[in-house]
Amino acid sequence: MEEPAPDVSVVVCSLDGAATLGACLEALERQTIRDKVQVVVVDDGSTDGTAAVARQFGVELVVHERNRGISAARNSGIRVARAPVVAFTDDDCIPDRDWLECLLRPYEDDGVVAVGGAIEVLRTTGLVDRYLAANNPLAPLELELARHTGLGARFLLYVRRMWGSRAPAGARSVYSFPGASMSFRRGLLEQIGGFDERMTFGADDEYICRRVRETSPGHSLWFTPDAVVHHDFAGTLRDLWRRDFAYGKGHARTFLIDPDRRWPMVFPAPFAVLLLAVLLGRRGPVRALGALGAVPVLLPQGIRGAMQARRVSHLAFSFLRLVEETALDAGMAAGLATQWRAVAGHRTQARRAR
Repeated sequence: MEEPAPDVSVVVCSLDGAATLGACLEALERQTIRDKVQVVVVDDGSTDGTAAVARQFGVELVVHERNRGISAARNSGIRVARAPVVAFTDDDCIPDRDWLECLLRPYEDDGVVAVGGAIEVLRTTGLVDRYLAANNPLAPLELELARHTGLGARFLLYVRRMWGSRAPAGARSVYSFPGASMSFRRGLLEQIGGFDERMTFGADDEYICRRVRETSPGHSLWFTPDAVVHHDFAGTLRDLWRRDFAYGKGHARTFLIDPDRRWPMVFPAPFAVLLLAVLLGRRGPVRALGALGAVPVLLPQGIRGAMQARRVSHLAFSFLRLVEETALDAGMAAGLATQWRAVAGHRTQARRAR
């Protein structure tokens, strides 16, 4: 007798994630609708015991002999998915017991083609963790981005977010949601050919949401805050830089492969601080440090965080935001430079072949 199809397939992609994958799979075992769930783990060229951990839980396992990137790994998961809805989370995330049940509920509306959930910080023991909890880097991007695609319009949105009111709350239609808690109708993913495998890491989730929106005009990408996963961030400056640098490179790839060449956001605060440091530095190198005094004004996360939590240490949030914006800008510059060097190399080879 043929096994009935599950209601949802969950794809967990992992690269050297043996240390955290077990907790993720245990959380999926505890789902309220576990008997209707297919769990797929894609080991994307790990060199640790990732595959062995997956086998302990008896999930379906796909192994890449070499690392191919997050988009290729997700596509491998989609190919073995049997459910009409495919959900994705990361190997360092722990979903709530009702995560999948809450993700599936909005699909009762035929106008919904994708559903994302909330991502919260698992631990808040260190300063970086508390910063991430107060300034969630994995919040959904709001629908206004679909209406304001120009660089100038995005800059105005950026300024408004820095100094404006709090982010929207509640269930709503959004522009995109992060890959650690997202789902799509499987037929639509197959229709668009899955994830673009040129997007190896960073901004791949935003790009697939854009493609889904363009393929299904008039349909919703729905965010439901009740579907919660807890992300286990490393909580270090190094990890903060690494993640944002990768996302910056991903934004560069998005720009380069986008036929409409819609510019991603270039974050202005690092340039403003650098310019101020140069101007002050003309009066002596020590005075250049005075530029740091402008950081809380340009990036008010510290002032806001200190007032809300009544903790002076939260004033450092502005400087952590500066680290993030600098990493994003640097990553995008590196991504663009890599592509331009490749193009120049091809042109040189073509001239030599003549």
